[in-house]
Amino acid sequence: MNLVTGATGHIGNVLVRQLTAMGEKVRALVLPGEDKTPLMGLDVEIVEGDVLDYPSLFAAFRDIDTAFHLAGMISILPDKNLLVQSVNVAGTRNVLLAARQAGTGRLIYTSSIHALRRIPHGAIIDETVPFDPQNAISTYDRSKAEASLEVMRAIQEGMDAVICCPTGVIGPYDFRGSEMGILIHDLALRKLMLYVDGAYDFVDVRDVANGLILAREKGVTGESYILSGEQITVIDVVRTVQEIIGKYIPRIKIPFNLARFTSRFTPLYYQISREKPRFTSYSLETIRSNSMISCAKAKSALGYNPRSLRESLADTVHWFLKEKSLVS
Repeated sequence: MNLVTGATGHIGNVLVRQLTAMGEKVRALVLPGEDKTPLMGLDVEIVEGDVLDYPSLFAAFRDIDTAFHLAGMISILPDKNLLVQSVNVAGTRNVLLAARQAGTGRLIYTSSIHALRRIPHGAIIDETVPFDPQNAISTYDRSKAEASLEVMRAIQEGMDAVICCPTGVIGPYDFRGSEMGILIHDLALRKLMLYVDGAYDFVDVRDVANGLILAREKGVTGESYILSGEQITVIDVVRTVQEIIGKYIPRIKIPFNLARFTSRFTPLYYQISREKPRFTSYSLETIRSNSMISCAKAKSALGYNPRSLRESLADTVHWFLKEKSLVS
């Protein structure tokens, strides 16, 4: 039996889809009262629990062979979010304790490329770059680095665990609307695109889910594996989606310094509108950071083989247009 925490999330629900398609039994941990739409129609045992509520968490670990820990909070806002810190770090400690006490065979932890130390342009980011909470630019980065180190400590104490670090995740089945998902959705509708120069590495959610399964099967205890895809510029994302839909997408290039200035007000904008801002200090820093990221280790050790980014963008656009009933 597989346990998937964070099962209704983007990576989580796709992982559940792949495991059930393989004929495997899956127990999905979801928050009490959480929208279960992403798991609708899947042959999965759904249990309610919270990584911050240890009794409910421990009950979910009963008779589990492999636990995939994906539950966590993502934030691209620069403020110190105590809940992000609590869920991602304390929640991971609880997961590790539950796995140990329940006798779980193996744990696959989904970390993040942002948990790694930020290194300058010109250097390749690979698994030799350490997890570094002190080099983070947001609460999210710091929390994922600290949680990864918690997993490493558990491994040193005898736990069979493997860590995977995806880059920017895109792809279909994005029910909640990730940051990039919202961007691709808006491009598919030909909404005016305000953009700045920059680039990042993006990977298909289906390849990440497959990478997690490969890590379960072939990953070496104590090792970490980067699950990356392709580096692409912001404007090339726009051009690719434009080619996919066959219609021009209006856009305006914003000077980077102007975007950085407006990003100072994005926390207030979010508090008032509850809409995710396009420009934040975190997102701007990310697309200007070093994104020369290597997945060579995952390819050679696991057989990881990510698809082309164009295919991923096309499938994402088509999913939004079909499943979200969007019309251009």
